[in-house]
Amino acid sequence: MNRQDILALAEGSYPAVTITLPTHRTSPDNRQDPIRLKNLQSEAANRLTAELGKREVAAVLRALDDLVATLDHQYHLDGLALFVGADLARAYRLPFTLPERVIVDERFFTRDLVYAFNRSPRYWVLALSEQATRLFEGTRDDLQELTSGTPFPMVHGGRGGARTLPNDPAINVSQLRDEHHRGFFRDVDAALGSYMAADPLPLVVVGVDRYLAFFREVSSRTDRIVTTVTGNHDQTSAHDLGRLVWSLVRESLAARRNAVFDELNAAVGGQRSASTLGEVWRFAQEGRGQTLVVEEGYHEPATIDESGLHLQPAPDATEPGVLDDAVDAVIATVLEKGGRVVFVDDGTLPEHGRIALILRY
Repeated sequence: MNRQDILALAEGSYPAVTITLPTHRTSPDNRQDPIRLKNLQSEAANRLTAELGKREVAAVLRALDDLVATLDHQYHLDGLALFVGADLARAYRLPFTLPERVIVDERFFTRDLVYAFNRSPRYWVLALSEQATRLFEGTRDDLQELTSGTPFPMVHGGRGGARTLPNDPAINVSQLRDEHHRGFFRDVDAALGSYMAADPLPLVVVGVDRYLAFFREVSSRTDRIVTTVTGNHDQTSAHDLGRLVWSLVRESLAARRNAVFDELNAAVGGQRSASTLGEVWRFAQEGRGQTLVVEEGYHEPATIDESGLHLQPAPDATEPGVLDDAVDAVIATVLEKGGRVVFVDDGTLPEHGRIALILRY
């Protein structure tokens, strides 16, 4: 699952059934997963039947049954989310835990997913190769390869790739091969651009030295690269590649957390910063947020005025009209408008009210 999947799920219509539950990666804990899912499936069926009648929900229940039947409970991660409606049935294994719940509503329930995506370390992994350059979305040590409906994996079809090099002594074969490789990696960079624009996550690039050098030479996204892994990983599985890169990404994110304080101090001195949730909210809505710096444990309910630009902290998140976590909402806004988010330890931003925004202008 990626952020585009979450946005697509917002288009569901009644009855939209959402089932979430925590799952387990290993035995014997994962033996309970199918039992818990079966119970939730029965709860969903009972609610649908009670609300709409057996005949009206027959197609949705069949879709739910078919979806559950496809699941192999030996390959779960930490959470499972099922979304079933009249025209949609999807299951997502997720590398973070989810609460156990069944929701039948006019729209699919994605709040838990949005929250987890916003606060879990996520990144892109681009594995360069002339055979098949692959793109993965990483969440901690879990990598999911993007394939269906994407230009990836991309294969070099030109000279030095699928096409052989000419056997002509008058041609500098090495120079020709290198130029075609540059052209291929330009195409890779262009294809990557649409994903980076929609979700500007840190980027890890994997490949042999030559391919890494070519990509750095032609890419317009080198500023997003947080680490590289040198070597041929054409046959490395997503599982093994995730374990390999996560330790490097974790170190890079820790270094970035330390460096962001210098960036914030410079922004404060240059009057390009905002502090406190209300002020940060307003600038984020205007699209001026370059980097959001927020303490990991900071949550706050709030109400929003009719303009959508001003909010007021609320004492009770359960009251009607109260946004249950305005901090998570501002995180989502900054990301959607092309900014980045850096989480820092609790207690490190007291002078900013636990949250600060470095402005673009």
